[in-house]
Amino acid sequence: MSDESPDRKRSGFKDRTRLDDARRRLLDAVDPHERVEERPLEAADGRALAEPVVAERNVPHYPRAAMDGYAVRAEDTFGASDRSPAVLRPSGAASERAGADAVAPGGAIRVHTGSELPADADAVVMIEQTDVFGDEVEVFDAVAPGENVAPVGEDVESGQRLYDAGHRLRPSDLGLLRSVGVETVAVRERPTVGVVPTGEELVAADPDPGEVVETNGLTVARFAQRWGGVPTLRDPVTDDPDALRAAVQRDLTKDVVVTIGGSSVGERDLTPEVVADLGEVLVHGVALKPGHPVAVGAVEGTPVVMLPGYPVACIVNAVQFLRPALKAVGGLPCGPLPATEARLDRKIRSEPGIRTFARVEVDASAEGETTATPTRASGSGVLSSVALADGWVVVPEDREGIPAGETVEVQDWEALP
Repeated sequence: MSDESPDRKRSGFKDRTRLDDARRRLLDAVDPHERVEERPLEAADGRALAEPVVAERNVPHYPRAAMDGYAVRAEDTFGASDRSPAVLRPSGAASERAGADAVAPGGAIRVHTGSELPADADAVVMIEQTDVFGDEVEVFDAVAPGENVAPVGEDVESGQRLYDAGHRLRPSDLGLLRSVGVETVAVRERPTVGVVPTGEELVAADPDPGEVVETNGLTVARFAQRWGGVPTLRDPVTDDPDALRAAVQRDLTKDVVVTIGGSSVGERDLTPEVVADLGEVLVHGVALKPGHPVAVGAVEGTPVVMLPGYPVACIVNAVQFLRPALKAVGGLPCGPLPATEARLDRKIRSEPGIRTFARVEVDASAEGETTATPTRASGSGVLSSVALADGWVVVPEDREGIPAGETVEVQDWEALP
């Protein structure tokens, strides 16, 4: 059991863990699951491969024309020029499938890009370098053996290792896999997530004074799905130790448990104490803004992310903690968020030692300049300030704000994946 919570109750967050350290402690408690399933390519986009994939056939699996033109014996074109073209006899026509005619000495067969190269041909003259006069083809440029020809295996060779285990499949990967004869792949199962909103003030709709419509659970569950997880959104749990304990224990069958609300040090902030009773609180209070009352822990080997209840603080911490935890459990890399460079048109204030996530709106002028404007509403409870923003600017711990006019990176926290 952690000995943090009683002190926290009395003194608040005197010491806050740096964000990178807090995230490392969480990830140290995460073990990638080993569950594997076979999926058809159509259902494998975004999934992490569970084992390496090897090409089952050559691509192309036949020598093919790489240009529209005439398949020829290269030696029959040697010396050809505009002044003295080589004269060849056209015959037959190569199809895009097997069974093309053979090219006779001094002959040429019309081919299209992707056509099988006729037997005995070893080059293709581009159509632009030829002219047809009656039953003759004039060639105005010599070609070398192999020119404008895609040989067997030029793209992929049979037996070639294409992807390692852990690779996240993209649409282009799926096309390549189908081209080499792969129809199903072994992938890691998507990690499961129990999403537990907490708070006696939460209602589903039509709130009375003092009540709040529960929105964080919906937001976090959909983020979890975008990040590769399979979320189960639970009904809100009231601020009662027994109810919270039962809710956490119920979802220990999941790969990750995420609670929302009740993570601070007030009288009704009970979740860290409950997690400490059941297992261990690894961090409680992080040096970031908004959302410093975040906590992370582990119960019976299951990581537990305890998000603050204010909507903006909830989203910031979901990106910083839940996203990397899900990626780690599912065996996927957790890359940086996509970012756009912009000129800051108004100063961002921040406190030294605290990593600040400042919401901004981005605007591109007709002259091509991109500017970032901090949102007027900056409170962690103002959901519209994050829903209507285009991204956030991260102010590092070692800076005291960012002045207007500086070029900044605007991170898109809602980008896929």
